[in-house]
Amino acid sequence: MYYIWTDESDATGKYYANFYGGILIRSEHYEEVRRRLSAVVKKVGLENEEIKWQKVNEYTEERYERIVDVLFALLSEDKAKIRIFFRHRQFESIGLPNELRRKEYPKLYYQFIKNDFGLIYSNPKGKSVRVRLLIDDMPLKGPDREEFLKAIYHLNELKTFQKAGIIINDGDVAEVNSKKHLPLQAMDVVLGAMCFRLNDKHKERGIDGKRAKRNIVKEKLYKYIRTKIWELHPGFNIGVTTPITRMSDLWERPYLHWNFVPRNFTKNEKLTKRHKTETAPYNLHK
Repeated sequence: MYYIWTDESDATGKYYANFYGGILIRSEHYEEVRRRLSAVVKKVGLENEEIKWQKVNEYTEERYERIVDVLFALLSEDKAKIRIFFRHRQFESIGLPNELRRKEYPKLYYQFIKNDFGLIYSNPKGKSVRVRLLIDDMPLKGPDREEFLKAIYHLNELKTFQKAGIIINDGDVAEVNSKKHLPLQAMDVVLGAMCFRLNDKHKERGIDGKRAKRNIVKEKLYKYIRTKIWELHPGFNIGVTTPITRMSDLWERPYLHWNFVPRNFTKNEKLTKRHKTETAPYNLHK
């Protein structure tokens, strides 16, 4: 079985929006991952606190680094996988009806689940593998929620999922409280760091023209996380889709970013960072 915990951040940011993050753990590794994360959280004295990016400050930053150490050790040992999905606001969809714009969250989330972990490349022998999708605080109610769940369960009907033996059973998509799920909390720190840096929050200044001490500390933690990613992907660039050499890398790589670009778009130069170079997306949404 694959457990996938997911969360979201900034629906709209200065440059980047619609951040989704996910962490996947196979059932055979779940107890070890839980035990090692619990041990480090207890060691740094945060066992009674929820670990999350919003709580990073001068008192927690070094303790969060120790948690990041364990998280990325698990990634390097192939006992967990993290995926970060976002879109650059400079790429604006052409001809998208207002109704579809309203449903942006579920449609992008669907692409994230369908493609970002490379599930269809995870099981070459085709033996059935069950997926449990655990979503933190799903912002959908009523018919919108039901439509989203229907779309996720519809993945079972795709030939690619059937060939790979990937199954999402009724009831295996659930809303969870992040306070009770350490893997989700650890992933939130990484997701928050990416959102923070990509939207230049580290450059924000107060009325006095000075950067807030907390933002300086958050930038320090972001840089620490970046060094850990570089150990997995030398030369890694956070603002673009992580390059792959073969499609199976979507599953095999421990950490990947996907900068989603609509099929039909116009480019808004006002939202382009100076000297920013974008690489091509996976094009899996076509």
